[in-house]
Amino acid sequence: MSQLTNEQQMLKENAERFLEREATPFIAQAEKGGEFPWQLLPKLAEFGYIGPMLPEEDGGQGASYTDMTILMEAAGHQWLGLRALMNVANMIAGLLNAHANEEQKQRYLKPLLAGQRRVFVAITEPNHGSDASSIETRAIDRGDHFELRGTKQWITNAAGDFGVVLAQVVSPDGAPKGPAALIVDRSEAQYTVRPLETMILRGTGTSEIVFDGTKVPRSRLVGQIGGGLKTILTTLNEGRLSVSAGAVGAAQKALDLSIEYARTRVQFGRPIGEFQLVQGMLTEMVTLVRASRLLCRDAAAALDAGRTARLECAIAKKFCTESAHRVASLALQVHGGSGYSTDLPLERIFRDTRGGLIPEGTSEIQILIIGRELLGLSAFGDRPKARKDK
Repeated sequence: MSQLTNEQQMLKENAERFLEREATPFIAQAEKGGEFPWQLLPKLAEFGYIGPMLPEEDGGQGASYTDMTILMEAAGHQWLGLRALMNVANMIAGLLNAHANEEQKQRYLKPLLAGQRRVFVAITEPNHGSDASSIETRAIDRGDHFELRGTKQWITNAAGDFGVVLAQVVSPDGAPKGPAALIVDRSEAQYTVRPLETMILRGTGTSEIVFDGTKVPRSRLVGQIGGGLKTILTTLNEGRLSVSAGAVGAAQKALDLSIEYARTRVQFGRPIGEFQLVQGMLTEMVTLVRASRLLCRDAAAALDAGRTARLECAIAKKFCTESAHRVASLALQVHGGSGYSTDLPLERIFRDTRGGLIPEGTSEIQILIIGRELLGLSAFGDRPKARKDK
């Protein structure tokens, strides 16, 4: 297994202690009530969970991608819902740092990095998920403002203070101008947020957003009209790596719980860990966890080396998320009927690890990306350039 530096090992241990102390007491109530404990946000920001990879001069920590995986694995080990919210915050932070103008950075990025703003990113729609280029939400260009019309769905923390929305800009007569990324500020724009009950990530506030003539000032345009898709997908590989690392953490938690249970649960006069079939399940679990961690860190190392790492991130995202759900399933089997209890975290881990197979590109989309990177032939219908960073 790849070794961490002394500083990274310290980061790992500090993150685990911090989350155990600050986040653990809130998990049960947040999952039950569907509301994240937002009083944690400034503490998470102070620790370095928001914008860690931004340069220090831009308000970040100057952390590496490997450092980020350490943080997100610790978050996944504690609570995948927290990791999901940190991923959204970091995607917005990276996007704004790369594409926002100075006024936008002062108004939105600076308070975000301080843990003073709750954010969302709105891409997915009822008819479009993986195919973000075909979104139907329209932003009618009225000169000094845009008029948003459309529906976004499955949006994490849609009731946040502000978010970045991907929309197709059109002229008043309907002529297309291209996709754009728009900052939608809750304090100045009117839109409807309808909570959705989901199987996964119950503490993150998943919702539907309906824009019915929502006015967005032109000053909230991030980047250029026509470059919206590229702008909003700036941190896509980072997002996939974050999901992968969180999955590793959740799988490790399921394994930890199973090892302890196998040692202490007695059946037929013996600890169940003495039974060969239980040992077989634990062996599969630890193999998947360790392989996942290596693939995750391999993708992080590729990004740290300055490579696009599309292949490495797609492989990690697919393998780590699928493996985590397999590990969670085996953990339930080791625990027997006790695993179904909501008094234990396994039931939540099982649900949330299943959710990891879909966001930031489904497993099927990752297969197509991997195939394209390997062959230089695309099942998406585009014609990719030959890969130069092998």
